Amino acid sequence: MKYFLLCMLLLPVMRSEAQELYIYTEPASNIPAKSISAKLSANYAEGMRGESKGLVQRYRPEMYMGLSKNFMLRASGTFANMHTSAFKFESASLYGKYRFLSKDEAHRHFRMAAFADASVSKAPFRYDEIALMGNKTGAEAGVIATQLINKLAISGTVSHVQVLDKSRFEDAPLNLPYQAMNYFLSAGYLLFPRKYEDYRQTNFNIYTEILAQQTLDTKRYYVDMAPGVQFIFNSNSKLNLGYRFQLGSDMNRMARSSVQLSFERTFFGAL
Repeated sequence: MKYFLLCMLLLPVMRSEAQELYIYTEPASNIPAKSISAKLSANYAEGMRGESKGLVQRYRPEMYMGLSKNFMLRASGTFANMHTSAFKFESASLYGKYRFLSKDEAHRHFRMAAFADASVSKAPFRYDEIALMGNKTGAEAGVIATQLINKLAISGTVSHVQVLDKSRFEDAPLNLPYQAMNYFLSAGYLLFPRKYEDYRQTNFNIYTEILAQQTLDTKRYYVDMAPGVQFIFNSNSKLNLGYRFQLGSDMNRMARSSVQLSFERTFFGAL
């Protein structure tokens, strides 16, 4: 009974935000206050490892904590064989997001948030692409803006990332990228249900995301596209499937395309 009442209270929130639960990026909205979400993501690609090409994989367990309606934390780690022949622990990271602007109306809202991320990785520094999800030790900070209009949600993210690898602080640092700007544009649309009648209805969302990066020291770039689909079950569980592929780049990258599968379960009121 307690769970049912909680879902009834949260249903208007989940209705309006379902289509902005993006697969590859974060929206300006947070998970519900006093709630916890557990997520497991799997990433598969045909990548370079040494001189050979083959299937590489990475698994990322994450824990989200909604400390208030405006502030959330995320702790995560990665296990992979993307940089080594052995599958093993790769990295740990801590992410925080603060929503500082909310303009909410019926069937629409505009929100902005600031975020910071820090990661420690055991992976070797091999590729130009700067990503804190397992690949690099570093820090990132940025701003997110998300606009929801009925069943369409569009979000943009701009962030600055710094690599803190030990090679950067040597007397003769290598000619590697240590800082970059990220530019992300995400769109999500709620296809089903056409009309909400019960919190147990399955949601079906479709997404398209543009992910771009420009390094500031070596002046290299990439632009990727990432379409995906999402199912939300019982208003508390999400199943995501996305395919990311390169549109253009002059970087030395591990892979030009990858598939991501993830599942997330939210525990409302757990805190």
